[in-house]
Amino acid sequence: MRRIVVFESLTLDGVMQAPGRPDEDRRGGFEHGGWANPYADPDMGRAAGESMATTGGLLFGRRTYEDFYSVWPNRTDNPFTEVLNNSPKYVASKTLEEPLPWMNSTLLKGEAAKTVARLKKEEGNDLVVLGSGELVRSLMRDNLIDEYTLLIHPLILGSGQRLFADSGQIACLRLVSSKTTTKGVMIATYQPEATPTKKK
Repeated sequence: MRRIVVFESLTLDGVMQAPGRPDEDRRGGFEHGGWANPYADPDMGRAAGESMATTGGLLFGRRTYEDFYSVWPNRTDNPFTEVLNNSPKYVASKTLEEPLPWMNSTLLKGEAAKTVARLKKEEGNDLVVLGSGELVRSLMRDNLIDEYTLLIHPLILGSGQRLFADSGQIACLRLVSSKTTTKGVMIATYQPEATPTKKK
């Protein structure tokens, strides 16, 4: 059985929206796109490289897949483009149709949690979720996530799409490792634990 691993950049107040570019995601009038860039350093690069090294495929929601496809295939100034191009990519979407434009991409039709649950039962390396907040929350509800690697930036934005919504379910996590980069980003890895049952 494969593991589902979430790899996300967050601010201290939980914002995950548009970490990479000013024009990445302006939903809700968001004006802080590119907030993660000043914190990039070799430690962050190593964390991303280590995650990619054990990846058997990438999981995306539609929005993140389309954004990645608009940027990464044409970049040649980094070591990640080749890995992203060659990795199997699974896209959970009810609106996209095959064939998908990015090489090695497969459309997961129907309810995301059900299709990912079937994919998880296969033999293979980890499936890593990048971005894709709506997909992450869907998988959380069905207890399909095995590990979270959160890159927590020392920054409070006060607005933006957050990974863990107010209406989300309770989840108990166990810290399995942590390290801090030279720029003060905490790379924290958590694994789910059984959620305590409320007393009646």
